[in-house]
Amino acid sequence: MSNPPKILAFAGSTREGSYNKTLVKIAAAGAKAAGAEVTYIDLRDLPMPLFDEDLEAKEGIPENARRFKELMKGHQGLLLASPEYNSSITAVLKNAIDWASRPEAEEPSLACFRDKVAAIMSASPGALGGLRGLVHIRSILSNISVLVLPDQKAIPKAFEAFDENGQLKDPKQQTEVEQLGSKLATMLAKLAS
Repeated sequence: MSNPPKILAFAGSTREGSYNKTLVKIAAAGAKAAGAEVTYIDLRDLPMPLFDEDLEAKEGIPENARRFKELMKGHQGLLLASPEYNSSITAVLKNAIDWASRPEAEEPSLACFRDKVAAIMSASPGALGGLRGLVHIRSILSNISVLVLPDQKAIPKAFEAFDENGQLKDPKQQTEVEQLGSKLATMLAKLAS
């Protein structure tokens, strides 16, 4: 591709051995193979205080929240993998979304989410693979102007799903996750043409 789409990949988890960090890297490899430029970030490296309008009024948007927003603005696509906490979205992911949604100066509301396309996935120790959390992620992103691809992937029994090289042991699952990244790259390229 002469002007490759840019995709930001991250997980809604900060745990060092996160299954979802491993999962999103597989999808990122699929996007790269399809010609996209992919930037992987770890939310652990961008700690943000809990969203608080009083804090925002007093000190403005925290530096790491601003960095996260700028990264989002510089990419057309999002690859997102997140665990399911109590049948819903993780606190760290919701907090990052809430901070990034705050307007600054003359920018329009939700500037870093508008015209974005996302692919979502999850890995969980449970039998549903985080599927219930994906419903909430899809709903939140769709309501803040992100086009979420209909395809998604949930990996159950994540504690036994990956090999020591960070690949999925099931070749079919491996291919499907790589294809999520590839489909996102392809969709972004079509939208740009």
